[in-house]
Amino acid sequence: MLGRALDSLLDEQESPEVRRDVATLTVARLCANSCYRFTAPFLATIARGVGVSLDQIGIALAIAELAGLLSPLTARLVDHLPRRLAMAFGLAGVVFGTVLAASSVGLVMFTVALVTLSQSKVMFDLGLGSWIADHVPYERRGAVVGLTETSWALALLVGVSTMGLVTAVSNWRVGYLTGALAVVLMGATVVRQLPREPKVTMHRTHAAGEKRPALALGARGWLVVAGACTLMMASQSLFVTFGSWLEDSFDFSPAAISAVVFALGLGELAASVTSARRTDRWGKETSTARGAALMVPAGILLVLGHGNLGIGVAALAIGICGFEFAIVSVLAVGSALVPGSPARGLAILLTGGTLGRAIASIPATRLYESHGMAWPAAMSAVFAACTVAAMLIARAIASRHP
Repeated sequence: MLGRALDSLLDEQESPEVRRDVATLTVARLCANSCYRFTAPFLATIARGVGVSLDQIGIALAIAELAGLLSPLTARLVDHLPRRLAMAFGLAGVVFGTVLAASSVGLVMFTVALVTLSQSKVMFDLGLGSWIADHVPYERRGAVVGLTETSWALALLVGVSTMGLVTAVSNWRVGYLTGALAVVLMGATVVRQLPREPKVTMHRTHAAGEKRPALALGARGWLVVAGACTLMMASQSLFVTFGSWLEDSFDFSPAAISAVVFALGLGELAASVTSARRTDRWGKETSTARGAALMVPAGILLVLGHGNLGIGVAALAIGICGFEFAIVSVLAVGSALVPGSPARGLAILLTGGTLGRAIASIPATRLYESHGMAWPAAMSAVFAACTVAAMLIARAIASRHP
């Protein structure tokens, strides 16, 4: 069913390999994303189970995100591995990290689990992004990235909601294990379905003998990375606090939080599909700026209306949908940041985003514990505005120097 839906959105020019495998890879990424995204909405529940406070587990999240700074090193490995093997290694690491999280008996063990889970997912994402770059020209890449990125929204809509319902009838450890089982099944499918590929040979676009700096992105490239960083800061301010806000302010149970997560997933899915249809047409930097711009009034509305459930959830939904549209659009830029090395470019972009999530995790959770939801919402609006500015300047530079 998902395969037919994705196939209907693919350009007729796409290769048979893309049409055959994109649905499988999207579902595999859905399962990996579910394990990764499960933590934030149920942070308060997990904190109680591990025996720590919310701000302490916020530190664990920040450390796990900082581990993403290793992404450029992971990219070097991915650039020299067959894409199927890189994705298989990433999925295996996701399973190990998720099982370790389910088994955690203290903050240190849980932190190690999150680090393993986060960096393993990065490896899978880089392998997938490189596979797309190998098979899809840049001018059509936004559409295919957008389709695979529906896995982020579907993870919330299907995966995290299911894991949350399992948590409601059992506990959060079983919720994690449910996600791990799904990743095992999809990992086996990916290995079985994708054909073997030869060892990747790096393509160099500079003159023979010339040493090109690994991070020679130029002003436009660094602005894109900075925009991704502040975009992730804006989203993380909401993601790590909204579950606790619903629980503390409105007495939501894990099952009720799962219902909200399901609704947010529907919004994210709509944003992903819209981005897949519009990003290449509007321009990737412009699309990112428009999505981030939607987060600014959403954050302000949440500041003013966080005491009202209807207004607060509506503002949260608008902000998360804006983020989803923006992140899908900016990911399409990442694979072209470093010529001849799509994994390296994506890794630099993801490192910027990872740094943003790490920076935002601790102040967002601490401000929530001290002052409630208004301050994290204000953080989200400010950082989203920074993303808009960075992307508009990057677009202006690109128009002057195509």
